[in-house]
Amino acid sequence: MAFVPFWFILITILWTGFFILEGFDLGVGMLHGFVGKDEAGRRTVINTIGPLWDGNEVWLIVAGAAIFAAFPGWYATMFSGFYLAFVLLLVALILRGVSFEYRGKSPSRRWQRTWSLLLSIASLVVAVVIGIALGNLLYGTPINAKQEYTGSFWSLFHPYPIIAGLTLAAMCVTHGATFIAMKTDGAVRVRAARAARWSAPVTALLVLAFISWTHVTAGGGAFLNPVELLACIGVIAAGMLAWDRREGWAFAASTFTIAIIIVTLFVDLYPRVMVSSTNPAYSLTVHNTASPPYSLKVMTVVALVLLPFVLAYQAWTYYVFRRRITDQHFRPQPPPAPATAVAASVSPGVSAGAPASPPPGRRPGLGLPRGWRRPRGPRT
Repeated sequence: MAFVPFWFILITILWTGFFILEGFDLGVGMLHGFVGKDEAGRRTVINTIGPLWDGNEVWLIVAGAAIFAAFPGWYATMFSGFYLAFVLLLVALILRGVSFEYRGKSPSRRWQRTWSLLLSIASLVVAVVIGIALGNLLYGTPINAKQEYTGSFWSLFHPYPIIAGLTLAAMCVTHGATFIAMKTDGAVRVRAARAARWSAPVTALLVLAFISWTHVTAGGGAFLNPVELLACIGVIAAGMLAWDRREGWAFAASTFTIAIIIVTLFVDLYPRVMVSSTNPAYSLTVHNTASPPYSLKVMTVVALVLLPFVLAYQAWTYYVFRRRITDQHFRPQPPPAPATAVAASVSPGVSAGAPASPPPGRRPGLGLPRGWRRPRGPRT
């Protein structure tokens, strides 16, 4: 069926789009307390993604819905086996959303710091949990001949999936730091650029280790394939550009790298969708988990019609909110000067509330001197 590989490619694109867009959201969440030293700085960092974060999370929902519709066997096994992990993911996503809305509801510093801490922790948990889940798809999980998951929650924690989770989390930190530097100005921009410079080497080491391990896990040859090689080149370029403080190009390189990492996972996975560690013959593939051909055909038509509109709307949103922001927008403004002070500054010789001196040549209350006219305002 021609629709089966199409939907696998589309799901790969959806997961890639999610990590590109939500990746810098997660990085901003993890870094906002470090890059924003005070409340004005933290509000500045959070507002770089304020109009964008909820739309970016939609990609995760659409990716899960696409798996459910196109590959129901894959969806059933993965969501039942990773049930507790996905509950933890859901709690972290809820805490992120609530933190964005609630941290500004009270002027108490303790209240704001508590929600900021929850936002940072929840953002880290989201990145790590999704990375571990995707890493387990390729590494292998205990699946029997009936396509049923036979392991436990702790069966998901192996060195390779953990490295996958840590790599994606580190990639989100670098991705988010370059995004903050690209969207802000002033002291916040300087601190974000510094965070990108110091996180880039650690991220590069993790990506190189993850790509090499992925190549071995997938049973590759002596040399990396072109996609894996591109991921290595991209993360090195992102680190060099971050050190050179070229925010725009560094963000483009980190975007490319995080996209290639996700593509590498799915390329090495195909035609399997979940590898069985019990017996390779029990592995789930795109063919033994796919929906009927007619269902795939109808969904393909719907996706091709609606997806361009969704992409156009999100691109328009990014265009509207493209300008830089600074922490000066969130600092309290000085109160306006009182009217008496303004009057004194205009007429320093006249005390506040005292009547003006009469024109020379006349006593008070006897009218104006001959030839003297009142000043007129500008004509309208």
